[in-house]
Amino acid sequence: MTDQVGIDLNHIPKHIAIIMDGNGRWAKQRNKNRSYGHQAGADAVYKIAEESARLGVKYLTLYTFSSENWNRPSDEVTALMSLLMESLDDSLFMKHDICFKIIGEQDKLPHDVQMRLNQCANKTKGNKGMCLVLALSYSSHWELTEATKKIATLVKENKLDIEEITPDTIQQNLATQFMPNPDLLIRTGGEYRLSNYLLWQCAYTEFYFCDTYWPDFKEDNLKEAIMDFQQRERRFGKTSEQINQ
Repeated sequence: MTDQVGIDLNHIPKHIAIIMDGNGRWAKQRNKNRSYGHQAGADAVYKIAEESARLGVKYLTLYTFSSENWNRPSDEVTALMSLLMESLDDSLFMKHDICFKIIGEQDKLPHDVQMRLNQCANKTKGNKGMCLVLALSYSSHWELTEATKKIATLVKENKLDIEEITPDTIQQNLATQFMPNPDLLIRTGGEYRLSNYLLWQCAYTEFYFCDTYWPDFKEDNLKEAIMDFQQRERRFGKTSEQINQ
């Protein structure tokens, strides 16, 4: 089954991860400050979330604020935190049956932001549609360090033998353990790097890079990325012949 632009609705990526890049450059082109770009970027989040849910994506993970972003100018960080408070719309999540989750160092976030995020997560936890995950104060280095600590504690408490540690052990102790690894990763803004995002999880993820700045990334751009994904042959280390048997 396909939609009107040719997307195979039976081959939608189960999990899409997005690096939403280009808000600041988008604003600069318009002689505006960076917070103006971040506001436009927040508006784009809801459009893409709605379209993803409509297409049948099960998990959408958005790189919203990295651990390294705390090093940005304090006024920009403050504006971003305020924007988080103002832009979270749980009524939209309820309308589209979207479950909302957060991954990252939440204790670094301002208390009122933590409260609002948790309120939204609790209100939507019973929803059965798409799961929208915000990576906030997140980095893979942080996540892998925390997973290592958890596993080391299990070994120290004699609950796990060193020889029993497998890749599955690590996977089960990541912040993302509740969802599958991304099938497709999209990065907007013309950069070609992962920026410390889901490094473990993206071992066999298909990458899609585009020059479009995040505020200009529309539903049609998402569809283009999905259609590109649908042309890929995902071999996971096997040969084409093995895949097609």
